[in-house]
Amino acid sequence: MPRTLQKVHKHISKKRGVVNSLHENSRDAQRLRRAGARDDRLTRHAAISLKARQPYVERLQYFHDAVQPITEPLSDAELADLVLKCINRDSEEIAQLQQERRKGRPPTRREEALKERTNTEEKEFKTGFWLPDLGDADVLAVLKHWNGDWSGLSSMKFIRLLQDGAKQTSSFPPKGMS
Repeated sequence: MPRTLQKVHKHISKKRGVVNSLHENSRDAQRLRRAGARDDRLTRHAAISLKARQPYVERLQYFHDAVQPITEPLSDAELADLVLKCINRDSEEIAQLQQERRKGRPPTRREEALKERTNTEEKEFKTGFWLPDLGDADVLAVLKHWNGDWSGLSSMKFIRLLQDGAKQTSSFPPKGMS
């Protein structure tokens, strides 16, 4: 049975001809309302999941840009340095926003968001920072050719890098401390 609004509308119009002359509580009108509500629900769910994935995509985009000149896999120390650069990537913008702000004024939303992201990533680095395993040549090659889509990440291996340098294997998509 057709579910989307477009399919339901097409099916009803084939059967009836003109769709804008339906009775308010007819079966066809109820089917149209259900299909419209389902489309809205699916759109909302897709927007929520896209928003939840966005910080991870931005992080991986940073690593994608950072590994373009690199030709060989990274050591653990180089990986830790790259993670620290990733965490502090917005420090210049935060400093600029603080300088532009007049004395005694509250910080802007952008400044608060950047500080919050930096603090969150610092806490995550203490317990295990989620990133692709750039110590593996295959993962490095896949990340270099990544197109920016979430679905393109399933072929990569991921790790959690702790601040003391220890590595733990992780899963995709990231779930808690996996």
